[in-house]
Amino acid sequence: MKKFFLLPLFLILLSITACNHKASNTGFETAKRQLINLKTASTPVEQKTSDIIDIERKLIEEGHVEFQTNDLTRTRKNILDAVRKYKAYMASDREYKSTGRISVTMVIRVPAADFDRFLADATRGVEKFDSKEIKVKDVTEEFLDVRARLKTKKELEQRYLQLLQKAKNVNEILEIEKQIGMLRAEIESIEGRLKYLQNRVSYATLTLSFYKKIPRTSHWSQKFKDAFKSGWNNFVMFFVVLTGLWPFILIGLVMLLVIKFFKQKNKS
Repeated sequence: MKKFFLLPLFLILLSITACNHKASNTGFETAKRQLINLKTASTPVEQKTSDIIDIERKLIEEGHVEFQTNDLTRTRKNILDAVRKYKAYMASDREYKSTGRISVTMVIRVPAADFDRFLADATRGVEKFDSKEIKVKDVTEEFLDVRARLKTKKELEQRYLQLLQKAKNVNEILEIEKQIGMLRAEIESIEGRLKYLQNRVSYATLTLSFYKKIPRTSHWSQKFKDAFKSGWNNFVMFFVVLTGLWPFILIGLVMLLVIKFFKQKNKS
């Protein structure tokens, strides 16, 4: 009876020992599976409307105006004065000439808080706009989405770093470092997108296009103008050709002098 009583107790102790040994050997694998589940889990990107309303809204403001001016230099100076006043900066500046007009297009990045005041100062004195368009795009939801994904990726990176400390062989270390490298690339990409959105929100974009009309010349006057220009170019080209032939001209003059000298000698 005593042996039958001790046998179940011995089996229970043996089972507990085996379970503890298995748990110690599979601790790394369990942590790894948890990381895989965390990595493959979908990021909660949906935001409640109340959450979006509670934070500061992220708005991208863009504007485009076009108008005529009688003095391109004065208009440009007026715009540059406004750029310095409101600490804006020039993104591009392009001037081109077309039939009947000279046009200038300036793209300026303005601090969002000063956009309206900058527009008023830059276009002071303009009586009539050919076109004027202001657009505002709300990117609050995208901003929250990118920020949430960045937070999740950084938490996952920390879990991988903790798992790296528990690695027991070279294969595990290399595999974890590979995952950390790919994760770091994703984090840098998300951070770049977040900085881009923040820059577009902080600085509004204003495109100023202004032009000056120039009188068109008549058909015949243009022909005379072109003919005079062509004749002058040919005249200059003639002297250029002569300059290139100066050695031959010099040799010819020397030969003429020699021939003349011998003729005079024969006569005498």
